[in-house]
Amino acid sequence: MRIIVPMAGMGKRMRPHTLTVPKPLIPVAGKPIVQWLVEDITKVCKEKVEEIAFIIGNFGKEVEKDLIAIAESLGARGSIFYQDEPLGTAHAIMCAKDSLKGKVIVAFADTLFRADFTIDDEKDGVIWVSRIDDPKMFGVVKVDDKGIITDFVEKPQNFISDLAIIGIYFFKDGEYLRNELQYLLDNNIREKGEYQLTNALENMKQKGTRFVPGKVDEWLDCGNKDATVFTNQRVLENHKGDNMISKTTILNNSVIIPPCYIGELVELKNSVVGPHVSIGMHSKIENSVLSNSIVQTHTKIKNSVLSNSMLGHFVEYTNSAESLSISDYSSHL
Repeated sequence: MRIIVPMAGMGKRMRPHTLTVPKPLIPVAGKPIVQWLVEDITKVCKEKVEEIAFIIGNFGKEVEKDLIAIAESLGARGSIFYQDEPLGTAHAIMCAKDSLKGKVIVAFADTLFRADFTIDDEKDGVIWVSRIDDPKMFGVVKVDDKGIITDFVEKPQNFISDLAIIGIYFFKDGEYLRNELQYLLDNNIREKGEYQLTNALENMKQKGTRFVPGKVDEWLDCGNKDATVFTNQRVLENHKGDNMISKTTILNNSVIIPPCYIGELVELKNSVVGPHVSIGMHSKIENSVLSNSIVQTHTKIKNSVLSNSMLGHFVEYTNSAESLSISDYSSHL
């Protein structure tokens, strides 16, 4: 089994945080989004994952080392491929065409999920979906009474189905997928200017491939600040049985209300932290109340009341009560 992870997008809706780090590497509940994703997928595979291929932009060698380390921590070989232009989902996957062989899972790295299943690798293909109220911004599927997918529609403006594709796919035959994606590129078949995976899926279906929907218990999006803070909350809730508070935490007249993630050598002084707060290592919180927020590493917060907030690395923040989104190396004193 191989996992292909396209993650080269700019993450514009997550600015200012993505000005300094790619969106899939933004930590929630103490780990990068992409790490949670591949860990969860690895757990539901029946067989060993031999390779995790990351498709990235020009993120730098340090990011590439981190991604390789994530793959190796799961017993897989890490591979790096590059997408230089944002030409759509099909184009992104084809940037890792050398890894499209055998059984393949494609997982776009801006989504997390919670589910109780194992991948049925006897199926031609599985496409994971979630029922949502407004599917206009997503690809959707229609399903017949036998549970087989009959139609793929990209961002329908009129109601077609409320089963939204969450961005995780299983293909029994990676070479077959590669050939169908190559056909789109060779014949310049685009939709709204981009090469779309859904067009390849439709072609495969017309040739007799039987895709079935996979359903998840919860779909967590990380598309913007509010969604990422909510995802942090849900991940903490789903792992509240784990000990996510470092033994090196320095508590000085302070209270932690679980579930929370507290990193190495975090100092809390005269403060109340939680619930649903993640704080990265070497940060310091003083005379403050924090709830439902993400604070990255080496950040100092003083005399503040913050909720539904996201603060980057090396931030200094003082004297405020509000909802925030502040990038790395910022000050408000």
